[in-house]
Formats: sequence, structure tokens, C-alpha cells
Amino acid sequence: MTAIDSDAVPYASPAAAGGAPYVTTAVAYDGVLLAGFGGPEGQEDVIPFLRNVTRGRGIPDERLEEVAHHYRHFGGVSPINGQNRALKQALEAELAERRIELPVYWGNRNWTPYLSDAVTEAAAQGDTTLLAFATSAYSSFSSCRQYREDFAQVLEETGLDTTVTIDKIRPFYDHPGFVAAFESGVRTAVEGFRADGIPAGAIQVLFSTHSIPTADAQRSGPRDVDFGPGGAYAAQHEAVAGWVMDRVAQAVPAADDVAWELVYQSRSGPATQPWLEPDVCDVIGELPARGLAAVVVVPVGFMSDHMEVLWDLDTEAAEAAAGAGLAFIRTPTPGVSASFVTGIVDLIQERLEGRAASERAHVTSLGPSFDICRPACCENVRAGFKPAAAGIAP
Repeated sequence: MTAIDSDAVPYASPAAAGGAPYVTTAVAYDGVLLAGFGGPEGQEDVIPFLRNVTRGRGIPDERLEEVAHHYRHFGGVSPINGQNRALKQALEAELAERRIELPVYWGNRNWTPYLSDAVTEAAAQGDTTLLAFATSAYSSFSSCRQYREDFAQVLEETGLDTTVTIDKIRPFYDHPGFVAAFESGVRTAVEGFRADGIPAGAIQVLFSTHSIPTADAQRSGPRDVDFGPGGAYAAQHEAVAGWVMDRVAQAVPAADDVAWELVYQSRSGPATQPWLEPDVCDVIGELPARGLAAVVVVPVGFMSDHMEVLWDLDTEAAEAAAGAGLAFIRTPTPGVSASFVTGIVDLIQERLEGRAASERAHVTSLGPSFDICRPACCENVRAGFKPAAAGIAP
């Protein structure tokens, strides 16, 4: 195999290496890399998994046990690996249905099978031009750049950096296939509460996503765009939530009287460090004083029903709503719904074809996002910039 030259974008296919925001040249990819977060699959895996997640932060096992009880409550098994197995199978079926002959390799950042296993397997099969789909939809360090850094690290550590390239599908937060589940879920929930006699003005919709450090949020997305105090991360969620509510208002009588806001969950940093707020459970506790009777919680930041949905929303938020005397519905995540799986393959196809940005599907004015992340995009202020695939340095 010959060495691959890189220009502005390291570890990239020749079509993506020049650094243009959108790759509008067709690329003959050899395979799809499904990049997951990973999760434990038994009680003995929980602490080793959490050590992987928090590597480099010096967190003792006693503190990790404070989070471990979420997993232990479910037998030490995170649902995320099973969900990614199902997603891989669904993607393979959809690709075959469209006669797109691409194998799907699955690897995780924090648990087996690891990304290094998947990339090594692909290279052994002769599949060296890979297109990665990271299982996070939005722009931030943890949901985008950290995956890109892991791709670079894997290529360097396996010695495949001169023979394998990894491009990445754009952040897909406002792709129609991703948002469809949220729109239908909110519509169904509001219709159900209305059928139960609850006035539209007594219903609150809370769009929930993972809280991140405020400093990371402010640095999310391209540096040359002012997204407001929460950076691209908050702006993208707000845009999706606004689109969902506009659609629901068009479909359900009086739904424009339904209040909504963006809330956060799953904070894990020290109390002295500012993180995005308000917390979902704190807001739920305030709703009776606002004269509200029902709450719809929408996991808009999540692709599937993994641990932070099952624990933070289905357990803690549901308990907060019961304690406040509120009717409660948590709407579905995209999971392996037909619209989402079709949407992922649409995203793959736009890169296979080199589709122009003007022809790419999106539902908000912020999209479509870039194929190639811009310089200094999604900085981690604590660790600085590390080598990363699918973006211009740093």
C-alpha cells in the first residue's frame, strides 16, 4: 500500500483532504465505521468501563461507584451496545436494499468492541477508505471532536495512519430522519393529554439533552460564527426544539399554547465548574407553581434509549413529576426507527455522491452542518487540542 498525502485535513480521503467545508466530489468509500460510546455488559464491567470514560481525570473508584449504581440497578448492563448491534443490522439491511455494497464495521470509544478493533478488521479486509458515523448528533467536544480525536489516535497507534483514511458524516442534529421521532412523539403526547382533558396551556414540553461544561459549550461549533452564550451546542438544540414545536402547532389544535424550553441532564462535573442549566428535574419541580398539570420530556439530545435516558429521565425525571403531581410522558428516541435508519443511509449517500450543500436535507436554518470541521472547532479547554481526523487543525 502507498502512503497517503494529507493537506489541510489529516487522515482524510483525497477528496476531503483539502479542507473545503463540504466535500462535493464523489468518494468510493470501502466501508462504514459505526462509532459508538460503548457500555458495560455485566456487573464486573462497570468500574473498568467508567475508568475508561474518565481516563486521565484521576477520579478514584469510590467516586465512580456514585455513578456505577445507575448501571448496577440494571444488572450492570448498559443497553447501548445492544442498540448499536441492532443499528448495525438495520443499516446493513438498508444498504443492501439500496444496493450500496458497503460493509459496516462497529467499534466503541470506551468498551468492547473498540474502535481499534473495527479499524484493524476493516484494514485486514482491504477496506481502507472509511466513512464514520458517530452516534452523537450535535456539535461539541464530547459529541463530535472527541470522536475525531479517537479516530486519529487509533490510526496512529495501529500504524494504519498512512494506509487508512477516516472521513466523518456531518453532525446530523437537524436531518429529517433524526428529528422525525421527536416530532411524532411530542405530537402524540400532546394529543393524548388533550384527549384526557388537560388544556394545552397546562402542558409543558421539556427538551432534554446532556449538560456539558459551559466553557465547552461556548467553544462548540465553528469559531467564526456567533451562536450565542451556549455556542453551537445550545443553538442547535434550540433550533430543533423550535422546529418540532412549530410542526406540532400546525398539526394539533391549540398546541401553540403549549409552553416549551430546553433543559439539561446528567451533569457529572464538580459543583465549582459551571455547566449548562437548568436541570430537568429542577424545572419539573417548578411546574406546579406555574399552573401546569402535565409534562412531556423529549430526549432531543439522544439517539437511543441508553443509560442516561433510562435512569435520568425514565427514573429520576419520572419520580420528580410524580412528586410534583404532574402527568408525565417521555417521548421516544430515534433508535432504529425506519425514518432514522433511512436518514443515516441518506447521509452516507450524500458523501458517496459528493452532493452539493444546497441539495442536502435539513430542517433548521443552521444546517446543513459541515463535512469538514473548521479550525479550533469544539475545543476542550481542559486538555487543549489533540490531533483529530475529519477537520482542519487545530
